[in-house]
Amino acid sequence: MELKRALRVKKPVRLAFTGSGGKTTALFRLARELPPPVIITATTHLGVEQLGKADRHLILEHPRQLEGWEDELAQGVSAVTGARQPDGRTSVMEGERLEALREAAEKLGASLLIEADGSRQLPLKAPAEHEPPIPVWIEVVVVVAGLSGIGRPVDGGHVHRAEIFSELTGLAPGEAVTWEALRRELADPRGGMKNIPSGARRVVLLNQADNAELRGGAHDLAKRLIPPYHAALVGAVGMHGAGLSSEGRPVYEVIEPAAGIVLAAGGSVRLGQPKQLLAWQGEPLVRRAARTALESGLSPVIVVTGAYGEQVAQALEHLPVTIIHNPAWEAGQSTSVRAGLGALPEEIGSAMFFLSDQPFVTTELVGKILAAHHRSLAPLVAPRVAGRRANPVLFDRDAFAELGTLSGDAGGRSLFERYPAVWVEWDDPSLLEDIDTPEDVRRLTGEAG
Repeated sequence: MELKRALRVKKPVRLAFTGSGGKTTALFRLARELPPPVIITATTHLGVEQLGKADRHLILEHPRQLEGWEDELAQGVSAVTGARQPDGRTSVMEGERLEALREAAEKLGASLLIEADGSRQLPLKAPAEHEPPIPVWIEVVVVVAGLSGIGRPVDGGHVHRAEIFSELTGLAPGEAVTWEALRRELADPRGGMKNIPSGARRVVLLNQADNAELRGGAHDLAKRLIPPYHAALVGAVGMHGAGLSSEGRPVYEVIEPAAGIVLAAGGSVRLGQPKQLLAWQGEPLVRRAARTALESGLSPVIVVTGAYGEQVAQALEHLPVTIIHNPAWEAGQSTSVRAGLGALPEEIGSAMFFLSDQPFVTTELVGKILAAHHRSLAPLVAPRVAGRRANPVLFDRDAFAELGTLSGDAGGRSLFERYPAVWVEWDDPSLLEDIDTPEDVRRLTGEAG
């Protein structure tokens, strides 16, 4: 997918790239994906030859110059830097000039993208005491790491500031860089997390994942970096020209926190007893649903109760779930959906909704649904059996607001008419089974109900 989509940028943004292994290429790639105008600058040194990727290069020596540049800055991609130095690099933007550039970008409604780190074009780095210079008003920080450094020695030919990298990771000079060592550096407040403003969205881009082995390792690493990062991207920006991966996509997948919401508020009117508490293979149905969500790696797992709230809570004892009581459960499933959404942490990227009366959901299926969302960030991802939609359904955070406006007993079904869905084909027809009547109990469990 595009960087813009992977980073969830939907409006003019103040964003900084740090780290190593393709951050300049990623910066210019994002600049071309965003709607104009876009302004690029650097709080570190940039090679003048790199600035040819912009539509224009303007050298800002005094803030007053910006007053005469409004027409130019309002079009396309503009690179605004300090003067060229004898070594062929630009001087850094800081102080009054940088603040004036921020104000100009806001006035124009322009995105402001900043390269805020240097790495000598090496795949990996660790920051020195003065690095990275990230302005406090930055909204998103993208920390880039080049995976071509995996398996390479910790030395000056592969790692910028190799001695600091050794200190942060525990690797001796000359030892091969491992996935665990890279995780330690990226997660360390003295390493990849250094100087990120407290209110900024933290994103790590595991770049140069240009083969299946690296993509697999990056996927596992990405999951271990949530938290401290809000999102982890696996991509190959710039590996095959024009900032594209070998498959034509800058980003292969996006890993974000995903929650599970178990809807267990119903009154089981047709059944005549709380179906959430029916035993299935030795445990209550609601406990089975919550356990499946937990074992699939969803976090947090929220169980929404209504009727039989105390009994349902007792059935969930000793499971690390959050129980939310919905006093308005009789007004329909939409009230439970809203209750579940209202309990989600702000950083959640998606939520998967489980029904407690469908015991044939497996961790394998949940994993396939999550993987489809990682690759697409689609608004809806759902399983399909022989052409029929099934549960559980995953909703991207982009659909949360509309989910919250639903009423009655519709749940999220109506959103399938308004959003394109990604389907996960599933061969097991038992996924379509649910429990609504005593006959369903007898047929599926052999019990009398």
